[in-house]
Amino acid sequence: MSTKIKSRERTAILQSLRAGVVPRIGLRHIQVGRKDEVEALIRDFERIEDESAAIRFIIGHFGSGKSFFLNLCEMIAMERRLVVVRADITPDHRLHSSTGHARNLYSELMRNMSIRSKPEGGALPSIVEQWISGVDYEIRQNGGDASAVAKEIGNRLASLQEYVSGYDFATVLSKYYEGYQNDDDSLRSAAIRWLRGEYELKSEAREALGVRSIIQDKDIYSYLKLMSAFCRMAGFRGLLVCLDEMGVFSDRLNHSQSRNANYEMILRIVNDCLQGDVKGLGFIFAGVNSFLEHPRRGMASYEALATRLADNEFAKNGLKDFSSPVIRLENLAIEDLYVLLMNIRNVFAGGDPSKYLVPDEALEVFLQHCSQTLGAQFFQTPRDSIKAFVGLLAVLEQNPEAEWRTLLNSTRIEHEGPSENESELSPEHEGNDTDLASFKL
Repeated sequence: MSTKIKSRERTAILQSLRAGVVPRIGLRHIQVGRKDEVEALIRDFERIEDESAAIRFIIGHFGSGKSFFLNLCEMIAMERRLVVVRADITPDHRLHSSTGHARNLYSELMRNMSIRSKPEGGALPSIVEQWISGVDYEIRQNGGDASAVAKEIGNRLASLQEYVSGYDFATVLSKYYEGYQNDDDSLRSAAIRWLRGEYELKSEAREALGVRSIIQDKDIYSYLKLMSAFCRMAGFRGLLVCLDEMGVFSDRLNHSQSRNANYEMILRIVNDCLQGDVKGLGFIFAGVNSFLEHPRRGMASYEALATRLADNEFAKNGLKDFSSPVIRLENLAIEDLYVLLMNIRNVFAGGDPSKYLVPDEALEVFLQHCSQTLGAQFFQTPRDSIKAFVGLLAVLEQNPEAEWRTLLNSTRIEHEGPSENESELSPEHEGNDTDLASFKL
């Protein structure tokens, strides 16, 4: 029995799929396949909840569903009371930098902080307010006043001082309580701005909050560990960091020293997570094959990472090993694609079977048509088929006199993005590497 789909969810899903991007809401209406991969990530979340750490690299071809899988994992993590922060890697948002790009990434992560009650992001003020108001209520219920609350906040935050800048972190939260107590919006805003890493000058932060440090490029990993500890203190089970578009490092960073510095940061995170040096923190990195495999520009070029992320030699001929940090997204089965089209048809109809625009037969014919026109890409990059199917239903909805067979027979579906036999790196990137820029005889 179909469930009625909210108009807001229907619109978001269809607009996103038509544009070839992943919807932020309503994923449950279209999710298919990936059962083993999802179960592996759930085990990771259980480790995070047990105050351990986890790290995953989600690798797949362009359009293979990496971002969709990432969004699904975020949704599951929030349901398990994990705090989720997410951002896309760009040339201006990196893990390592000396020109503010790493701080930009941290700020983006904090702005996109999500919890179950605020899945769209912007949850940092809510978490801080929820924790402070909880402490305030608890102390006042026992007869304490504002000074007793402030003292208790300081006591509870004392354990964070073992982290880098933990003292200033505690000072900023105390300032937030001061603003909370005095109904001072500017002081609360200044505190949130510091927590998001949005101050560029130490003098500006010192004037607003009385702290001597600000979050800088070199600190972002340390602050993620600190934020994870605070999230657990605030009643959540841990922090999950999701970074998409990791292929930017291999495909768009043409300076080898910049790439290696970012790979060095990834290596540090990998070592800490695998060796148990962090608590309640998880990372999911998503990128194209070249990010992992390219011998000159990918992580394969960084020997320490290549060793740690090497495939299990025994996991071949259909055998899988999800204990490895790397999860390669396999092609969806034809049955999964059929169910996916059924789900999209149902979303288009708002969950009402009487409003289906095409019969079941059309789904089979559409899949055959995609297989003939796209070839191997049909299975490797479902994005092309999905976009085409949403486009077909849109035309049928707006032109009731149109016939789906005629539309299919007169339309050729094209593949977008790199093909399976092509490197994700473009030729111009291949020639712009600076590895040999300083070579001399």
